[in-house]
Amino acid sequence: MTRDNAGTTTADGYAGDPAVRAEWDDRYADRAQLWSGRPNGALVAEVAGLTPGRVLDVGCGEGADAVWLARGGWDVTALEVSGVALDRAAGHARDAGVTIHWVHAELTEAALPPGSFDLVSAQYPALPRTSDAANERALLGAVAPGGVLLLVHHAGMDTGHPHDSEFDPAAYVWPAMVAALLDDDWELEVDEQRPRPAPDGGAGAHHTDDVVLRARRLR
Repeated sequence: MTRDNAGTTTADGYAGDPAVRAEWDDRYADRAQLWSGRPNGALVAEVAGLTPGRVLDVGCGEGADAVWLARGGWDVTALEVSGVALDRAAGHARDAGVTIHWVHAELTEAALPPGSFDLVSAQYPALPRTSDAANERALLGAVAPGGVLLLVHHAGMDTGHPHDSEFDPAAYVWPAMVAALLDDDWELEVDEQRPRPAPDGGAGAHHTDDVVLRARRLR
């Protein structure tokens, strides 16, 4: 079934707004490789002490994090709106000899089983902000009791001005918005700004600092 409005599933399995998919497909199609091809440094650092289980990689891009997690013994579900990116990610997974469950959808349209992931990783996600905090609640709702939400973003982007570029920070979700929703069911383990171990090459390499939010669901 194909319906060309937001919140629907298309014939090829994509669940979400076709305009969002098209925007990100265009970005990936402009370059043979958009990102560095290496796992994000904050993810590597924060996952070091965790026991592998089920992980949701939100906005997996070309799959570097997903492949790294799978190699580390995690059962990986990787979500992405761009079909171009997913094709590249699937190729990297095949080359690495790992199995990953790919989901072609926006986070709020993915119909993921609630409370089922031991780790939800969102590394620099472009999640649209809505009046009902749908994406923030979707991130939190995916975490299993005892599990961890790890949300990382570039420091300072939330305080930029729309006229600086085509990017309007007011339109997107930032770590502080998710932190504001944490209640007694959560323990805030990390909420800090730190230097970013920037990879060589790839979009975003010019950012020098991260905001890292790590929260554990208690029940």
